[in-house]
Amino acid sequence: MEFTTTQTIEILGTIAFAISGSFAAMQRRLDPFGVLIIAFVTSIGGGTVRDMLLGDTPVKWMRDVNYCLLILITSLLTIFFKTHIKKFKITLFLFDSLGLGLFTVLGIQKGIAFGLSPGICIALGTITGCFGGIIRDTLLNTIPLIFRKEIYATACISGGLLYFALLQFNLKADVTKILVIVFIFALRIFVVRYKLALPKFGY
Repeated sequence: MEFTTTQTIEILGTIAFAISGSFAAMQRRLDPFGVLIIAFVTSIGGGTVRDMLLGDTPVKWMRDVNYCLLILITSLLTIFFKTHIKKFKITLFLFDSLGLGLFTVLGIQKGIAFGLSPGICIALGTITGCFGGIIRDTLLNTIPLIFRKEIYATACISGGLLYFALLQFNLKADVTKILVIVFIFALRIFVVRYKLALPKFGY
């Protein structure tokens, strides 16, 4: 069975967010069922919100049970191998950043497929990339990353702007997707490594 680039990105994004959700849940010492639930909502949360906004229902994971099985298997493997991974926080960060890039591109492409304007496509990419993490952090009683000082949604927006800028150079669609995914992933690592952040407001 051959997979298109978009299908491959969707599978990799689902795996990446399932792993990040599993590690986030294990950090909070949830039981296996809790880990599976958090992994599931992290993986499908953003895509579900996006598809509901577009009226594309039933949403993808309801039409294709293979995505549910993929999340289940990934979560179980993550639980099984947890004893071999000592730095949960770094692992969570890396897979969350990878998932962010993968799902942002998926959201942008979905918007393009529906004939929407670039601005709305970028918004859909941001929703797809961020909302799974928002639901995950809310369920774990943690302030979502998107609302903290870390550059998170801004990375999605920057990636979206880069996506449409690259289209002007007539690059192959697959090359554009890969470049944007790498850019978002690298940007997240760069800003966290050098502790860059947007200014905070409040008292």
